[in-house]
Amino acid sequence: MAASATVKPVTVSLSDLKAGNVPFTTLLEAFGPSSLGILVVSELPSEFVSSRAKVLSNSSRLAALPPSKLESLTKEPAKYLVGWSHGKETLRPGVVDTYKGSYYINCAFYKDPNLQGVRDGAEKFPGFEEYTAENVWPSDEDVKGFKTDAEALINLIIDTAVLVARACDSFAEQEIEGYQKGYLERMVQSSETTKARLLHYFPSNDLEGSEAAKTNGADHDQPTTNGHATSTQKEAATPATEDDWCATHLDHGCLTGLTSAMFLDENSTSPLSELPSSPSPSSGLYIRDRSGKTHKVSIPRDCLAFQTDEALELITQGKFKAVPHFVRGVDISECEDQSARIARNTLAVFTQPNLDEVVDPRTGLTFGEFARGVVKRNTAG
Repeated sequence: MAASATVKPVTVSLSDLKAGNVPFTTLLEAFGPSSLGILVVSELPSEFVSSRAKVLSNSSRLAALPPSKLESLTKEPAKYLVGWSHGKETLRPGVVDTYKGSYYINCAFYKDPNLQGVRDGAEKFPGFEEYTAENVWPSDEDVKGFKTDAEALINLIIDTAVLVARACDSFAEQEIEGYQKGYLERMVQSSETTKARLLHYFPSNDLEGSEAAKTNGADHDQPTTNGHATSTQKEAATPATEDDWCATHLDHGCLTGLTSAMFLDENSTSPLSELPSSPSPSSGLYIRDRSGKTHKVSIPRDCLAFQTDEALELITQGKFKAVPHFVRGVDISECEDQSARIARNTLAVFTQPNLDEVVDPRTGLTFGEFARGVVKRNTAG
């Protein structure tokens, strides 16, 4: 795939968000009907850079754990949407995703530090274990500081999302008849169903039938050592189209907070250190605009980005639009050192309404009803 030209997304400062100084024209440029559906926030707290570095490098450490350790962190009753997940989700009908591993975290602790899942969720929301289940964490012995570091970064991202939500509310209260005052800010602050996803895109040469892959592989339905595919999976595992790493999709919450990606050569000796940039020009986040044109979007390392999701489009009656997007991992054929094992790590935080919140006032549709169909569509089996 030839690399697309990188576009610069709309950017606002954290101080302008705090002061309420983001013009409605800027919000429409970022989130409106003709936008790319993404807003970058700059001038973050000083601890953000180090927090991001710790959490994203931990994604590689986690994925390198032995299969038995990863299996112990896998929660089938939660539809593999709490803890470790690999080979459990679909890219498209009939195609299982083996290109990346995910670590899912329920973020109710933002509302209450004692919560690791929805309070009384199993009784109140039967069948929603993906949101109500308790989190599972690797031990400090396996990945030092994983839980503490992840919670700190997630809290910072949600703090920033609250301010973006406040700006969206200011717009919606003036432009949408009957819009509940402060709805989105309240939802982000009080939600017990916000979900974080720590992603690890495996080195592409591992997926193409390397010797390590042949040794450590397993079938599509089981976690594998370092996520490697067996040699018999080579044809299925080698990305063939532009969105085969992460199929074109819409996120189904309200605002998705994103860090920039971290690129690591997993052949390097400990400690793992971040590469200055992607060695693969085609790797990155891609957004499809209303005309179907694809744009590559870069997030600065010291910034956060926020994308618009399907529930927000419903809530704002289409004033803000969810935009299709996909991600490509590193194509080793583009790299100067083709023996390198380059992983791509990132963190997404999906701010979502509580399960009983109405997201479409015209039909009375709740977020739980809406989300149930999305999860069923995206889970293999």
